[in-house]
Amino acid sequence: MPNPFRKKPTRAKPEAELSALPRKGRAKTTTAKRSKPKKLPKSLEQIVAAALQDLKADNVHSLDVRHLTTVTDTMVIASGRSDRHVRAIAGAIVEQAKKAGYRPLGVEGERSGEWVLVDLADLVVHVMLPRVREFYNLEKLWDMPARAEDAERA
Repeated sequence: MPNPFRKKPTRAKPEAELSALPRKGRAKTTTAKRSKPKKLPKSLEQIVAAALQDLKADNVHSLDVRHLTTVTDTMVIASGRSDRHVRAIAGAIVEQAKKAGYRPLGVEGERSGEWVLVDLADLVVHVMLPRVREFYNLEKLWDMPARAEDAERA
């Protein structure tokens, strides 16, 4: 049984009939809302830097290692104050990268939390406790200037 209180749908008037009606009698025509201009996609380096800054990572150091290896282009080394802080920083980097469309190739060391490595292909992030960072001293190991022969080829 049909509902007597329900309004019956009215058919839409053709455009020719609408133009004949005075402006007051016309129904408002809906126009597409302007969408906000889309933000330019952030680079992977910007995403990682923002995640490190948001979680207050200590002593952040970025190294360009293109002349030393073909595995990655940039290596970022940062410190956390505790194993929980190190894991949280690495987790935030993975989360922000995924949101931006960058899929991490792997994450190592999350269980212990002393040294977590996040592999984002072109960028590798090492988040360590200060004592572990001091012991391995990755900055000294990877911070080598390009040889003159390599610089001429590039």
